[in-house]
Amino acid sequence: MVCILLVAFSSVPIDIGLEWIGVVDAEGKPVSAFELCVFLLLPFAAMGAAVWAWSRFVERRSLATLGLTGGQRLRKYLTGLAIGVGMIALAVGSVWLAGGYVGGDILPALSSPASLFWIAILLPCFAFQSGAEEFIFRGWLLSAATRRWNLTAGFIASSIAFTFLHFSPHQPVREIVMTFTFGMFACAWAWRAGSIWGVMGWHAGWNWFTGVGFAVPITGLDLQLPALLVQLTPSGPDVLTGGPAGPESSVLTIGLLAAATLLLLLWSRDSMAAAQGTPPGGNDTTTRQST
Repeated sequence: MVCILLVAFSSVPIDIGLEWIGVVDAEGKPVSAFELCVFLLLPFAAMGAAVWAWSRFVERRSLATLGLTGGQRLRKYLTGLAIGVGMIALAVGSVWLAGGYVGGDILPALSSPASLFWIAILLPCFAFQSGAEEFIFRGWLLSAATRRWNLTAGFIASSIAFTFLHFSPHQPVREIVMTFTFGMFACAWAWRAGSIWGVMGWHAGWNWFTGVGFAVPITGLDLQLPALLVQLTPSGPDVLTGGPAGPESSVLTIGLLAAATLLLLLWSRDSMAAAQGTPPGGNDTTTRQST
């Protein structure tokens, strides 16, 4: 409840202001690449600041207990970024091979310097937005709920809150299932890694490459840019393509995330540490205990 209140009270006034000045339309969607950057920065900065202030001044917690700990942070982040790009490419490619998309122009963004500029700018913007979400849901909320109850309750509480705050009326049940599965995967990564650096990078790579790689919607947002790799047009049923929400909500993507979650839950900590370049039994013990 505290999480929902903090996020709502910090972001809703900014969301209203963005609609009032025309940054987003009546449905809350940005109307251009520039407006999308603003949309990714301002509300999420407010949400992150509110949660940080609560954890710092009310709970008296340090950043180290919120998943921001451990060594080789850049390496972990970049490894996560690469995995995120690879996983969404695999998901979209699977939908394409299953007949969900029709391929169009190859590398169309390369013929537009302006498009390449915005594609590059959107990467740090998505990194900021994704980092704020991971800090809130997998850094603060997961650890807080785990401390109060247990690890299973922490996973469920974090994923339910994440799903609730991404909920919109009349969305298909498939999209709700996808958001919850996404949250469980991110929780499993943060817990296994002992920090949120890697999953922050994964989330950024996933979001950014979904939109710029194939010009398909990312959580219902159209980046309005030509594809960096190949222009794809939906041609199959929504259950396969994800419909207006994009390939994230495809049943194939949900299956991929569910399988990856199970793998993380079964994977040993030392194997996860080795994959991120951290020595087994390294310096992430505090976060492992708190998350």
